[in-house]
Amino acid sequence: MYQIVIMLKAVNEVALIALLGQGLLYVIAGSRREQNFVYSLFKIVTRPVLKFTRWIAPRFIVDQHIGLLAMFIVLVIEAALILAKIALYLEATAA
Repeated sequence: MYQIVIMLKAVNEVALIALLGQGLLYVIAGSRREQNFVYSLFKIVTRPVLKFTRWIAPRFIVDQHIGLLAMFIVLVIEAALILAKIALYLEATAA
């Protein structure tokens, strides 16, 4: 179980870093971000996270805020995985 949590945490961290990078390039590159190769890569990596967020989000949340909501969801999942990892480690060392 510990290995599964570690693998899920790694996948979640990739999504987190990609969302952070995409957000940073959104600010830095401005209107020319669509021509940026790295921004395109981040967009490909974050597409599943953003689509999932749009799917679970209520319709009154506008599309411009989906990135922020996705970041929040990924951070909450990261915190939950950290807590699960700690709990599993403590359980394994107590035995």
